[in-house]
Parts: sequence; structure tokens; C-alpha cells
Amino acid sequence: MSERIGEVLKVKVLGGGREVGRAAVALRYGEGRFLLLDYGVNFNENDEPQFPEHLKPSEVAGLAISHAHLDHVGSAPMLYSSVKLPAVMTPMTKALSEVMLKDFIKISGYYLPFEELDMLSMLDNSIEASYNVECCVGEFTVKLLNAGHIPGSAMIHVEVNGRKILYTGDVNTIDTRLVSKANYEGVEAEVLVIEGTYGNVKHPPREVVEKEFIDSVKEVTDSGGNVLIPAFSLGRSQEILGLLYERFGGDVFYDGMIRQIYDVLVSYPEFINKYDVLVKSMKEFKAVTKPSQRRRIVQSEGSVVVASAGMLKGGPAQYYLKRLSDNPKNAVFLVSYQAPKTPGRALLEEGTPLEDVGRVRARVQWFDFSSHAGVDGLLEIAKNVKGLGHVIIVHTNEDVGLEFKRRIEEIIGLDSVSLPSNGEEVLIP
Repeated sequence: MSERIGEVLKVKVLGGGREVGRAAVALRYGEGRFLLLDYGVNFNENDEPQFPEHLKPSEVAGLAISHAHLDHVGSAPMLYSSVKLPAVMTPMTKALSEVMLKDFIKISGYYLPFEELDMLSMLDNSIEASYNVECCVGEFTVKLLNAGHIPGSAMIHVEVNGRKILYTGDVNTIDTRLVSKANYEGVEAEVLVIEGTYGNVKHPPREVVEKEFIDSVKEVTDSGGNVLIPAFSLGRSQEILGLLYERFGGDVFYDGMIRQIYDVLVSYPEFINKYDVLVKSMKEFKAVTKPSQRRRIVQSEGSVVVASAGMLKGGPAQYYLKRLSDNPKNAVFLVSYQAPKTPGRALLEEGTPLEDVGRVRARVQWFDFSSHAGVDGLLEIAKNVKGLGHVIIVHTNEDVGLEFKRRIEEIIGLDSVSLPSNGEEVLIP
């Protein structure tokens, strides 16, 4: 393909602009077709889905999906009602996306602009790519790099007409029990589209958080209390269960969609850091499959239950919360991000998470098991990208993003740092 001289590289933010989640970034060279990097969904305080800005499917060459969380893949099927687009993703992300999207369609009380057939069309037209293997989507060359966020997650490296872009998606720069840290050493890119979720936060060392968490669990269970651990069904639940397997000797149960996710994860050992721990924790701990099991757990003493949803917006975690929250011997240990205006955030800030739950008397504590890099890790990525000239910050609240932007300008020494809003297009000559 001959180079088109003088045309402009365009990066348009369709979602995730000055907000966390709803990730959707469109790349375009000159007047060519777009390559979509993620196409996710958010939910408002009434739990209604909020979709990214729309592109005509005829203007899209294809997609590359960073990982299977709904805020990155949840809107992608809506593009498949009229066209068949190639969608690059890891095999793990494809398998997990099917589970997550089917559940989204099943439980959504609101009209979705797609059906299960559209979701299946997306998966049928996917290009399964291993890490560090190039594949072509129209005029774009796409390569996936380990992002260290959840199993199968990827940073997306794109080359078009000699211009190189790195999109981090959600990224983590430390090893966890579930996944190895992101692989960004020696990457070349003129443009870095980077998440800024924790662009003003320094996470404590993981080993410190793990010790504090296990000590707290033992403290509650040794005194006869039960511990509820609301956790995201994909990623966080499996990490916590692996930690409990290695460091806690008591009764542990898991409930919700966690079991379905387990079934997928064990099928792709190449994407798991401590595969043996994942398998052993699944076999050692008890999956809750019947209402009678739930009743026995809340009536027991010294038990631990890991249950979705991580922000207490639904799922079996609400069942346990309503029955364990009034006893000060019990505890609710939050290990996931708690978005504003969610029951989990209300529990932390006000002690009253749900209308039908009074003030919680159980012990409440939050532990920083983030699967997103803190500010030091994010800056380290920017420092290591070779040939970097432009940074575009997405997936962050405005105040955090502005502080992160200032740090990049001061520490990395770049003048071209953007924090676009949704709908805004960044032009790079």
C-alpha cells in the first residue's frame, strides 16, 4: 500500500471522555474508514444503559476489543445488525465476552439496540489473536499486547500508513495472582491513548493489601462472624478466591456468575498467572447452586462468601448483605471499585446501601485490590513508549484527568497532552 502523504491522523473519543467506562475510541487516517478500539457501555444511577456516540457501520473497517468487561465490549453487538465487521480480540476475551454479553442481554430490563443474534454475529466475525501477533483490519495493522488487567486483556498497538498508536485499554503494571503485569517494554508509538482511572492515586503495595485483608478476614471469622465479599464476577472474584486458598484455612463459598467465569478461565491456562491456584481454589471452595445453601451460609458462623455484584447493584451479594448486615460480628469487605451513586459507594460513605437495608451494623471496610495501574505505573508506561509525541487521556473523571495531564506534561515533558470529552476529535498532523 502506497503512503498517503500529508493526511491527518484522527482520534475521536466516542465514550470514556472525561468519564470512567463506556470506552470507545475511533481511529481514522485521512478520509479512510474508522478502526474502533473498544465499544463499551455505562449505566446511569437508574441502571439504564448509556451507549457511546454512534458511527455508521459502513464507515467502520473493524474493531479491536481490549477485554471482556462490559464497559469495553457491551455496545459492540449493536454494530452487527447490518454489517459483518472483523473484530480482533484474544481467544480468552472472545469466550468471556460471550458469557458477559449473554448475561447483559438476559438481565437488562431496558431495550437494547441489539439482540443475541447480533452478539453471535460479532463473535462469528472475530479474529482471535494471540499476544504479539500482527493481523490486518482494512488498512490497519493491529497487534495485541498483554495489558495485565484481567485474563485475556490487551493493549492494542495500531499502525496505519506508517503512523503508530498504542491504546492501553485498562492496564495494570504489577503482577497479581491472576495475571502477569502489562508488557509495554520497547513499544514504539507516536500517539499514546492511555486510561487515567487512577491518574492521581498511588496504590499501596499489593502484599501489604493482601496481608491486611487476610488478617481482617481471620479476625472476623475467629470471633464467629461471617464475611461477605462483594466482587466483580470476572477477575476480582478469582483473584480473591486464589488469595483465600493460599492464605486462609476456613470455609469459603462463591456465588453468582463467578462459576461460569471460572469454567472459561480454566480453559485458557496461557492467560493465567497462577493456573494451579485457580484450579485448586475452584475445586476446594464450594459453589452455591441452591437457595438452601444460601440460607445455611447466613445461619453459619465463621464463613466467607464471595459473591457478585462487586458494587452491590444486584446479584446474590444483595441477598447476603440484607441478612448479614445487622450483626456487628459480621463484616462486608469491599474489594472492587465503587462507582459514585452505587450501593457500594453509599455503604462506604453513608452506611445505608439499599432502601430496604437499614444502617449497616456489620464491619465495613474497603481494600485496594485495583486491577488498574496507579499514577506511577501509568507514567512508567508513557516513559517507556519510544518516539512518543502525543498523549490522549481517556477513561477518567475530569478532575483526575486534569491532574494526570499536568503530571505527564511536567514529568514526561510533553506539550501535546489532550483530555478530550465525548464527541471530541484530536487531529495529529
